[in-house]
Amino acid sequence: MSTSLESSAMPLPDGIRLTTLPNGIRVASEHLPGVRSVSVGFWIGVGSRDEVSPLEGATHFLEHLLFKGTRSRTPLEIAQVLDQVGGDMNAFTSKEYTAYYARCLDRDLPAAVDVLGDMLTASLVLPEEVENERDVVLEEIRMHLDDPSDLVHSEFAHAVFGDHPLGREVLGTNESMTAMTRDQVAGWWQSRYTTDVITVACAGNVDHDELVALVTEAMGAYEPGSQAEGVAGEEITRPASALRVRPRPTEQAHLVLGGMGLPRGHRLRWAQTVLNQALGGGMASRLFQEVREKRGMAYSVYSYPATYADVGTFGVYVGTAPKRAGEVVDVVREELSAVVRDNLSEDERRRSKGYLTGATIMALEDTSSRMTRIGRALTTGTPLLSLDEIMEAIDTVSADDVAEVAEILLGGPKALAVVGPLEAGDLSDVV
Repeated sequence: MSTSLESSAMPLPDGIRLTTLPNGIRVASEHLPGVRSVSVGFWIGVGSRDEVSPLEGATHFLEHLLFKGTRSRTPLEIAQVLDQVGGDMNAFTSKEYTAYYARCLDRDLPAAVDVLGDMLTASLVLPEEVENERDVVLEEIRMHLDDPSDLVHSEFAHAVFGDHPLGREVLGTNESMTAMTRDQVAGWWQSRYTTDVITVACAGNVDHDELVALVTEAMGAYEPGSQAEGVAGEEITRPASALRVRPRPTEQAHLVLGGMGLPRGHRLRWAQTVLNQALGGGMASRLFQEVREKRGMAYSVYSYPATYADVGTFGVYVGTAPKRAGEVVDVVREELSAVVRDNLSEDERRRSKGYLTGATIMALEDTSSRMTRIGRALTTGTPLLSLDEIMEAIDTVSADDVAEVAEILLGGPKALAVVGPLEAGDLSDVV
C-alpha cells in the first residue's frame, strides 16, 4: 500500500493537521499542549436522513450493534478496554452523521484507536445480539415517547418536514425496529460505511504522525469505496402553517413554534446565532424575560436553530400550564413579530456578541469539544475556523444582517407542535 498523504481540501487553522490514507479515510488532529488526555472520534457521514423505507432507524440500530462483539473481542471485552484505565467510550447518531468516540489518557490512545477500528471493520452483528439489542432500542424509543419535553421536538420536525427523512425520528419506529432483519442492518453497514465518508479526528496530547500510524494499522486494510447513493428524500419545500398535536396526560403542555431556518453553510449563520441568543438564548433574552420573568407563564422557555446540509429549522420551546397554551403562543408570536418589525437594539446585539464570544472560547477548552469541532466540520464540509476567525465573524454581524435573518426565520409561515393534555381544536385558532 502506498504512503498516506498530508492533504486538505479546505483551509485549516494553525495547529490542525490532516492526512488522507490511501484508501480514502481522513485523519485529523490538533495537538493541545499542557494536557495529558486525548479525545478521538471515528466520524461517519451517514445519518438517519439517508435511510429509505423499510430501514427507518437502521443507522442508529447499527450504532448499537457495533459495540456487540467483533472477531477478536466479546461485548464485555470491548467495554473493558478503556473502562479499566479510567477512559470512556460511546457513540451517537444524528440525522446526517454518526460518531464513535473515546476519551482517555494519552498513553492509552493506541488501545482506543484499536478498539474503535476493530468495531468498525470486524464486528460480527450476530443474530442473537441483533435480537437482544432490538429490545434495547425499543426501550429507548419508549423512553423517548414518555418524555414530552423531548418528544415535542420530534413532533416539530415532522410538522415542518412532513414525510421527508428529516421529519422522521432518528431512533426509527416500533414498527420499523420490530421488522428490521439482521441482513438488512448488516447490509446497511456494508453499503454505507465506505472509506470516503470516514474521518478520524483527535485532539489533546497527540502526535499526528503516530496517530496516522495507529489508524493505518487499525483501518488501513479497509477496502476503499464510495457511496453510490445521495441524500434520500424529495426536495424540501417551505411549508404552510401547520399544527401537530400529540395528546398526553401530562401536567404541562409542551410547545414548539417555528419554521424553516438556514442551512449549515449559509452566509447569515453568524447573524442567526446573534439573533437566537438575544431572542431565547439565556436569562437576559427577550423570551425569558417576557414569558417567564414578567408573566410567570413558564419555567423553561428558549429558542434554538437546527442546521442541515441544505435546510434548517428555527423554533421556540415553552413548557406551560395547558390552560395557558393559547396565550403563550400569542405572546411568543408577538415577540417574534416585534423582532421582525423593529430589529434588535444595539444593546441586545452587543450583549449577544459578548456572550457568544466568551461561550465559544470556554466551550473549546477541553479535548472532547476540540475533537468534535474537527470531526463535525470535516464530515459535513463546514469551514473549520480558528478562534480569531470565529470571533471576527460574530463581531462583524451588522444590524442589517440581523434584520435580514429575522425576516427569513421569523417572518414566514409557522408550524406549531404540542405534546400535552390538549386536542387540535384547542389550538386551531392560534396557528
